[in-house]
Amino acid sequence: MTKSRDELELEKLVEIDGEFCVPHEANETRHVVDWGPFEPPRSAWYIVRKVLLFVPAMYLFILAVQIMKTGAAAIGPDIQGQFPFANGISTLGFGWLGAYLVLSGSPVAATAISLFGAGTLTKLQTFTMLSGSRLGASFIVLVTGFLYAARNRHDPNRGEPIGMGIQAMTMTALVYLPGMMIGYGIIRSGLLDGLNLHASGELEAAFSVVWGPLVDAIESVVPSALLFVVGLLVILASFKLLDHVLPQVTSGTTAAKRSAWMRRPWTMFALGCIVATLTLSVSVALTVLVPLAVKGYVRRDDALPYIMGANITTLADTLVVAMLQRDPAAAQIVLAEAIGVTIVSLAILAFWYQPVKRGVIRLDDYFVGSNRRIAVFVGILFLLPVSFLLSGLWIGPIVQ
Repeated sequence: MTKSRDELELEKLVEIDGEFCVPHEANETRHVVDWGPFEPPRSAWYIVRKVLLFVPAMYLFILAVQIMKTGAAAIGPDIQGQFPFANGISTLGFGWLGAYLVLSGSPVAATAISLFGAGTLTKLQTFTMLSGSRLGASFIVLVTGFLYAARNRHDPNRGEPIGMGIQAMTMTALVYLPGMMIGYGIIRSGLLDGLNLHASGELEAAFSVVWGPLVDAIESVVPSALLFVVGLLVILASFKLLDHVLPQVTSGTTAAKRSAWMRRPWTMFALGCIVATLTLSVSVALTVLVPLAVKGYVRRDDALPYIMGANITTLADTLVVAMLQRDPAAAQIVLAEAIGVTIVSLAILAFWYQPVKRGVIRLDDYFVGSNRRIAVFVGILFLLPVSFLLSGLWIGPIVQ
């Protein structure tokens, strides 16, 4: 029986790590460079287009910071010490719910830093609002999980995407809550007081020349009460534009198919750090886990170190916003948060990874087990930040 051309071509393929390659010559295998979860390099024009988009993206980013600083200075005296900025607990809830609303923690974190730069928030209020934005940033993973499950109602693995969302929220809280305690202890101790990472007088002068006229023009037509909102909208637009500039994370690459190295905790931790740094968004970095879980490329227990790594380096863009403020304490607050979360994450990986993993997965399986339990989990997600937020009405400016 004569073999077809396709059958003859198939016989030439050589399997390497689950991938099939075509040899160049006899006994010579062609290897394909694995670019991990990122898009492979494209043409020269593709790179040029990325660079051309990067310039306006950064211009909008810095413009948004300048507008928010101006807006914060305008409304600061009126909202200082008032609900929802009455105390450190209410700002925690405000940051948490704000991240739910915009499905991202970065704009809310930038808001906290801008309000601090204007003198509206205390160090504690800024720190807790920043922490709240991180606690709520993973909410988009849960939303994405629900959408995947709704679209694949008859899939036996439809619980996996929801479970990944629950796990992202749980693991973030498990790391950030003790990390907050350590971070605020660092702030109170003054360990970072010697760091002066802030905009210099020369840089402020340059900002005034480049962005000042546009900020003045916006200020002349927008009421002071709405100026901060305009800045928030501009920073959202800048993040959206940056999404098109930065490396895109995909779920169908060869790295996703090679699951062996994805079961190593330290490797996944490093990957989470890298992805969140390059995408400047923990929302993007963690949301990619949903399609990977649906396709069976990543198991929920293997994703825990990745979540921890992404939750650390996601503060990179917030640190940039802090460094653009005049007060060096803004950057110190962000760094204290990052150091606290890093200490907790490394301690878990080094000493308690297995028991923590078993506990988180057991809790995850419990909630995914029924729709009623999922509803309870979602209810808790809203009950906690709402309660924190309303503390500004109940106890007023006591906790500072």
